[in-house]
Amino acid sequence: MPVRIAVDGMGGDHAPAEVVEGAAQAAAEYEIEVTVVGLPDSVQPLLDKHPELRFHPATEVIAMDDHPAQAVRQKRDASMNVCARLCADGRVEGWASAGNSGAILAAALFIQGRIKGVERPALGTVIPTSEGLAYFVDVGANVDSRPEFLYQYAQMAAVYVSEMLARPEPRIGLLSNGEEASKGNSLVKEVYPRLEKSALNFIGNVEGKDIYAGKADVVVADGFVGNVAIKMAEATADFLFRTLRDELPKSPLGALGGLLIRGPVQKIRSRIDWREFGGAPLLGIDGVAVVAHGRSDATAMKNAIRVAKEAVEQDLVGRISEAVGR
Repeated sequence: MPVRIAVDGMGGDHAPAEVVEGAAQAAAEYEIEVTVVGLPDSVQPLLDKHPELRFHPATEVIAMDDHPAQAVRQKRDASMNVCARLCADGRVEGWASAGNSGAILAAALFIQGRIKGVERPALGTVIPTSEGLAYFVDVGANVDSRPEFLYQYAQMAAVYVSEMLARPEPRIGLLSNGEEASKGNSLVKEVYPRLEKSALNFIGNVEGKDIYAGKADVVVADGFVGNVAIKMAEATADFLFRTLRDELPKSPLGALGGLLIRGPVQKIRSRIDWREFGGAPLLGIDGVAVVAHGRSDATAMKNAIRVAKEAVEQDLVGRISEAVGR
C-alpha cells in the first residue's frame, strides 16, 4: 500500500497552483497517494489535469498574518486543521504545509498532540556544509526556551540525523559565541553540562563559522537565535547570487567570465538551494507534520512531500519516542 500524504493546498505564497503542481510531481515521482486539502472553488479546477491526486475539502484558510493559536482554534475547518485531522484519524500517514508556520505548529499540537515525554516540539532544517549536510534546530518553533527544551531538541535531532540522513552517532554541537565551555549566555551555560553528561555524541560549543564548515552533524540553538541565523544565511546566499548576476554583465570581460562560470555556479546554487530540501518535520509531534518554506514553489512542495514520505517510512515518530523514553 502506498504512503498516503496530505498537503495543504492553501498554504504558502504561491498556493494553490504551485502546491498542486508539486503534489502531482510528488505523486508521480515517489509513487505515493497525495490528497490536496483546500477550498473547492480554488483547488478543484486545478485538479482536472491531475486525476492521480485526491481532494478533500476545507471551508476556511489561515492567513500568514493570522495569530497562529487563535486562528487554529477559531477556524476549525481551515485547510491545515483538516490536514492534521486526516493524519490524527489515520486517513493519511503525514501532511505538509507552506502556510503560517506558527499555525502549523499549533494545529499539529492541538490535533495530533505531543509524543509522550516531549516538553516542546522543535523545528529544524537541513543545511548544506562543506562536509555534506547537517541539521540545525530549533529554527523558530520556540522563541523562549528552557535548558530542558534544548536538551530534548538535541535528542530528537540526533534521531532525525541518524534515521533520515543515515548518520549514526551524529556529532552534536551547541551554538554559542565561543568554543569554550565558559562561553555563552545563561541558557547555553545551563545546557552545556547536561549535554556533556548525556549519552549523546556531544562535541561542545560551536560558533557561527563552524556551522557551514561541517564541524557538527547537529547544531542546537534556541528558536529565536536559530530563526535569525537561518534567515540571515538564506538572505546572504540570495544576495551573493543576485550580485553576481547583476555585476558580471556590466563589462565585456565580466560577461565572458559569467559564461565560463555559469555551469559551476549553477551547481553551487543547486547544492545550497533551500527548495531542494523542501521542508522539515516538526520534531516531537505525535505524527508526521512537515513545515515548508512560505515561498515554496512546485519543486519545494514536491520535496516537502518527499520529506513527509521518508519520515513515515523511517518511523521517525516511533524512533523519537524511544529516544525520549530512554
